[in-house]
This record gives sequence, C-alpha cells and structure tokens, in this order.
Amino acid sequence: MAARYIANTPRERREMLGVIGAGSLEELLVKIPAKARLGHPLDLAPALAETDLVRHLTGLAGRNADADSHVCFMGAGSYDHYVPSPINHLISRGEFLTAYTPYQPEASQGTLRTIFEYQTMIAELTGMDVANASLYDGASSLAEAALMAHGATERREIVLSRGVNPLYRRVTATYGDGPGLRLRDAAAPEGVTDLAAAKALVGAKTAALVIQTPNFYGCLEDVAAAAEIAHAAGALLIVVADPVNLGVLAAPGTLGADLVVGEGQGLGVPMSFGGPNLGVFAARQALVRRMPGRLVGATVDVDGARGFVLTLQTREQHIRRAKATSNICTNVALCALMATIHLAILGRQGLARVGELSAAKAHYAAGRLAGIPGVALRFPAAPFFKEFALRLPKSPERVAAKLAKQGILAGVPLKSFDRGLADCLLVAVTEKRTKAEIDKFADALEKAVA
Repeated sequence: MAARYIANTPRERREMLGVIGAGSLEELLVKIPAKARLGHPLDLAPALAETDLVRHLTGLAGRNADADSHVCFMGAGSYDHYVPSPINHLISRGEFLTAYTPYQPEASQGTLRTIFEYQTMIAELTGMDVANASLYDGASSLAEAALMAHGATERREIVLSRGVNPLYRRVTATYGDGPGLRLRDAAAPEGVTDLAAAKALVGAKTAALVIQTPNFYGCLEDVAAAAEIAHAAGALLIVVADPVNLGVLAAPGTLGADLVVGEGQGLGVPMSFGGPNLGVFAARQALVRRMPGRLVGATVDVDGARGFVLTLQTREQHIRRAKATSNICTNVALCALMATIHLAILGRQGLARVGELSAAKAHYAAGRLAGIPGVALRFPAAPFFKEFALRLPKSPERVAAKLAKQGILAGVPLKSFDRGLADCLLVAVTEKRTKAEIDKFADALEKAVA
C-alpha cells in the first residue's frame, strides 16, 4: 500500500543507498545536526480510507472564505464578476484543455483561430490597431509595455502615476532593472493623477507616461490630457485598463493611448486565489514589430483555404537574441479562450450591461456606506466607476476580519499598499452584488465601526 503514494520500494531504497555509498538513511543524514532534525514522528492521524479522506479534505476546504461562500466586495485588480457556465464546459474539452500551447502552430488551427478572435475583440475594445495573443497578467503586461516603450524611443525614463496599481509598479521596476530604466512617480494626492506634476516630470528622456483608468483607487483619469502631455515630449502614453469596463468607458485608443495593457481576469476567468490571470496587450500599428510574445494572423493556403498562423514571434526562441523584444515563452491561451467565449456570449450589449450594473451598484453602495457615521469617501471629488476607497474610524483590517465572520468580504485594506491610506478600505462592487447584499454590508459595517 505504501508504494501507492511513495513510489520507492524498500529494495529500491537499499539499491540507491548502495550506489551513494550509505548503509542507511540515518547514515545518509548524519551531516545534518541532531538539533535540526525532527526527533519524533509527525503528529499525523492514521491513514484514512479514501471516502473518509475526501470527507476530511472537504471539511478543511469548507473553512476557507471564498467568493462562493461569502459576499465579495474585494477588488484591487481581481474582481468577482460572473463566469457564464458554458466557459467551463467548453474549455474542458480535450482539444482545448490539453493542446492550448501552439508550439506547432499550423497543427493547432482551432487554438490559433480562438486566439485570432481574442485579438480582434481586444483590439476593438481598446480602440487599438492590434493586440497580441495575451500575456501572463496585468503586471507583466505593463512591465513589457515599459520595455517596449524604451526600445521604441531609446529613452530610459518611465513616468508612472501613483494611481497605477502598486503591484504593477513593483513588477515594472523589477523588469526595468536589467536595462537600467529609471522609474519616476507622478503624484495622485486626490485619487487621480496630478497632471501638472506629471507634465513637470515628462521630458526629453521620458520613454512613456503611464496612467491607469479606472485607477487603483477606482477613480477615472483624464486620458486625453495625459496623451497631450506625453506626445508633446515625444513620449508614448501607456494606459492600464480593465477590459470589462470598456463596454461602457471610452476606448483608450480613441483618446490618444499608444499602448493599452491590463488585467483581463474579469472576462470569464475565475479569481482562483490570484491566478492564473490574463494579460491584455494592445498597440498602434507602428509599434507592432516591437510587441512581445505572439501575434496570430489569418492567411490562405496553396489551395486558397483560410488558415491561421503565428505571424509574429519576437521572442528569443524564434529570432536572434539581440533582436528579441522579450523572453516570454508562451501566452496564457486557455485564459484567453475563456475571455473569447465570455465576450462572445455577452456581446456588445451584454458587456455594456455588466459595466452599467457594476457602476450603478457601486454608486449606490458608496452612498449607503458613506452615510454611516464616521465613514466617508476618501476621494469624494474624484469620479469613480465600480471601486472606491472608504475612510473608516476604526482599523480596516479589524473591521474586515469582523465582517468576514459574518460572511462578508468587505474589501481590501490599503495600509499595505500606502501607509498614508492606513485608515482606508478599498471596496469593489460588480454586477453580481444585489441590493440586499449591499444593504447587509452597510448594516454590518455600521455596527462594526460604532
């Protein structure tokens, strides 16, 4: 029975020890000090029958607080949007689930076609000329965009708004360390970028100005004004956007963006404890040859039949290393497929409806919550979409822990992201939330802060 879980039999262990030259496991471990070794058996229950083990593990899993068992108002980059049931049914098909990486592209026509459709949808949503086959997540998409801007302009400074997700900024700093990029922060003291401060930072050495809208605090930025600032200095404008919101909000490409990146998790990809996610990356035609990753194109074969190919592969494995735009080895095609199915199911009107419901419910929630004595919107003058920061009279961490015991995931405390916002809670409201859930949240919060 032991061989079912521990593949090495006693005879095989003796043979391996003999090859090593050790007479026993104890002799093999003699170099490890006795005080660093466990001197007693592990405190484990006896082995369970399979049915008992499943029951035990199910009980342990039931102790987790997740978006299925709790009402979720958490966001900060990962959102509890509805995932239509056809998505899981379709991606579970063997031709998608086991063959989603087109290493032999022409033999993967189904996968390439879905990627082609994905690229088309993302390009239309963002208002850009072309989108790639997807990247790992929003953070790596922004970091790759910064490298791309550096390569296109041959400049080494990136000006990032403080309204950009702090985690994205950290990843960008890590990526930029190799080529020696200098990251400069543009303040966002009232929830949106101080464009005057940004203009003072953007100059002849700036490769790109980066803003996010809605930004990390949920506030809407002036993309057109940021584009004017960037382009006046010969820099690119990189906009971080949530594609779910683009069913309602103006496409960044129509407002002057040169690159649009972001997190596509809300397009049918479950939160899954933080991943895997979906990196959106779209650009203007003039920049297409500098795009990282892959680009699927449509063509015809010798018989005139339509087919799909990997038109552009700018990674180290395919072209000379000195010419490579990145070292990305693949794209998250299965998550991109989820997004493609999601967008196809919803259509233009459905995606717009998701955005409208999210915005309307978020504004209702903001009114209810900010009406609680001692609670206020942190950035009352800034327009927001589906997410907003609340200032609480008590520790947000303690309040969130108290509400979690009542089945409510109240939001994300902001202290770990910005100590200046230690008294703030970031609250996200999606189309899934009901009026009854919002009212229950408000009642619970009022008691928690009293």
